[in-house]
Amino acid sequence: MDQSTGSATGGAKRLWKPWLWCLVAAITGVSLAAGITLVGAYTKLNGNIKHVDVDATDLGARPAKVSKALNILIVGSDTRAGANVKYGHREVGERTDTIILAHMSPDRGNALLISFPRDSLVQLPACPRKNGLMGQRPHVGMINESFNFGGIGCTWKTIEALTGIRIDHFVKVDFTGFKSMVNALGGVEICVPKAINDTKAMLHLQAGRQLVKGEQALGYVRARYSLGDGSDIGRIQRQQMFIASMVKKAMSGDTLTDPARLFHFLDAATQSVTTDRGLTVSVMRDMLSSAQGLAAGNIRFVTTPWRYSLTQPGRVEWVQPQAKQLFHLVATDTKIKGSNIKTGRQTTKVPKSKIEIVVQNGTYRAGLGRQVAAALEQRGYTVVRIGDPKVKPQAKTTIRYATAGQTRVPTLAGDLVVSRNQAVTGTTTARLVLVVGDDWKGLKPPPVSDHDVKGIDATQDSCSAA
Repeated sequence: MDQSTGSATGGAKRLWKPWLWCLVAAITGVSLAAGITLVGAYTKLNGNIKHVDVDATDLGARPAKVSKALNILIVGSDTRAGANVKYGHREVGERTDTIILAHMSPDRGNALLISFPRDSLVQLPACPRKNGLMGQRPHVGMINESFNFGGIGCTWKTIEALTGIRIDHFVKVDFTGFKSMVNALGGVEICVPKAINDTKAMLHLQAGRQLVKGEQALGYVRARYSLGDGSDIGRIQRQQMFIASMVKKAMSGDTLTDPARLFHFLDAATQSVTTDRGLTVSVMRDMLSSAQGLAAGNIRFVTTPWRYSLTQPGRVEWVQPQAKQLFHLVATDTKIKGSNIKTGRQTTKVPKSKIEIVVQNGTYRAGLGRQVAAALEQRGYTVVRIGDPKVKPQAKTTIRYATAGQTRVPTLAGDLVVSRNQAVTGTTTARLVLVVGDDWKGLKPPPVSDHDVKGIDATQDSCSAA
């Protein structure tokens, strides 16, 4: 089979995508310590989880681990084997119709979940043949091909290669497992603007606010063509709303203070997942104990910046540099610029709106000073004067500052492709002087912001947004 046009791009409709959502409630929001104090309960939950090996040799060269953040790759399997056979027949294989990277900050105070559209066209790395799978050759293809060609190890390698984020563990859930977790919560509330009758998704709902369980819940998150604009992106957005409701319920007093319900949910969750051998109940317990203060408002869901492909209709491509910037911020635990989306550690810089700059053109390029000033003002700085330095030409672009302006330098320097800093004496001004030199290479692309990364947090009310 040609991997660039194989089963991941054709055949039966991909109707899966939710599973992680319920597991996220267990992994990011529920204190396991309260539910597994008894040895028997602990043994039961630990015995529920299925494990598979992911060899370090399969992952190849990996990104460095730069912090104590926890990154969990969560995949939704579209397998029709076993209890999932009722959801239809398809070509041989198993794909990941949901791929999400769950990032918990080093202090466990924030959780960010990045959805990767399954229709994404990306550069896929080489993966070896293993366990009867044909392996993957390097090529541009659909992001969900990796699981079919090389298994979870290949998917793990693909996401690390694309994002530069070091992954610590993985979790896989299938159709039946998702239903079990929703049922264990007693259902999840949704709002439907008009009645739905979707035979393919096994979904039949009346209009209005309602509680869904079992097949209805699964059908709601699987449905594609009977809801919204019929796109995979629209389905991701609906699923993020669904999981927001799910997380709120899993973190509510009704669940956490009811030992029977909590254990029922954890029992269903652990029976529904396959993980790497390192992700045990003990690891989950320790992780969640450190995250007991995590609030629903600090659990955020975003989608990788994307656009529809101009070369392959129906597919999507990632928008650059925004996607790379998002991944870099997650890898380094910094805050997304101009956004309430938090990934972890935050840097402290003076806002651009409070920085005044004198621009001096140190080159013989006519009009360059005005061009630089316009770019800075568009970025949010205040340019108070444009002129020339006493000596021209200047070889190096330099930010000159007095002691009072020192805290403003990192903000401006962070926006310039090249620059050096120079302290000056004899003045008390907080203004910065930007001397544009012959090495001027312009401003860096604007940082990723809420305009580039649309998202919701777990306090979102899906009904009020319907």
